[in-house]
Amino acid sequence: MRHLILRLEAPLMSCGGEIIDNNGVIRSFPAASMLTGLLGNALGWRRVEGERHQRLQDRLIFAVRIDREPAGNTRIQDYQTAQLTSAKRWTTRGEPEGRAGGGGASFTHLRFRDYFADMRFTVAMRMDAPDAAPTLDDLAHALERPFRPLFIGRKPCLPSGPIFHSFSEGETALTALLGVPLSEPEEGADSIRLMWPQNDSPQESTAVLHTRSYMLTDERNWISGLHGGGRMVCEGSIERARLPAHDAAASPAGKEGGE
Repeated sequence: MRHLILRLEAPLMSCGGEIIDNNGVIRSFPAASMLTGLLGNALGWRRVEGERHQRLQDRLIFAVRIDREPAGNTRIQDYQTAQLTSAKRWTTRGEPEGRAGGGGASFTHLRFRDYFADMRFTVAMRMDAPDAAPTLDDLAHALERPFRPLFIGRKPCLPSGPIFHSFSEGETALTALLGVPLSEPEEGADSIRLMWPQNDSPQESTAVLHTRSYMLTDERNWISGLHGGGRMVCEGSIERARLPAHDAAASPAGKEGGE
């Protein structure tokens, strides 16, 4: 099966999880909702087009590889403040809305947002109903010529290189991902972490060491605007030496099989 290969890399990156009070936590792998929003933004869809985003998310099947762990293997936390008032300067579903209470007085909203620094992912993805729009070719074209500027997780997280990389064939998203060469010949950990859907695991054994399976709540209900959907995923690792080496003479991105 044909898969679209993405490279996600940025000086700062945010793979958001559930927000608890004023703490914006992040996960080690991109969420289904994040990739859906990234693709929808490239296509020029508006955030209020919930049904379009929901159909795209429902069709999305992907596996992720961490080619480079975050700098220092740590998270950076940003402390943010915003001066808010009850005046009608807010919008909800396109309509002006005020903030109740406070008698018009201003107040300061505090929040914390986490980021990873200098991290790199490779993603292999395909779509259920592959002939339905948008197709993988539609998505590749949109990522090469996005309707709006793209960001990875949050608006400050601008990519440091092209997101669309190539296409790859594989029985599953994981096998397609394992056939993609490393992004550059660099020193790093002896093993590379992976995540893939449990119901899209390879039938034959691979060199991947499966470490755990669990329910991941990384989907969004795009109709209501709330997060809540879950899916079963697997995590594991593979020895770096078992992946295809970086080919400095590789042809430009976007050609099938690197030909």
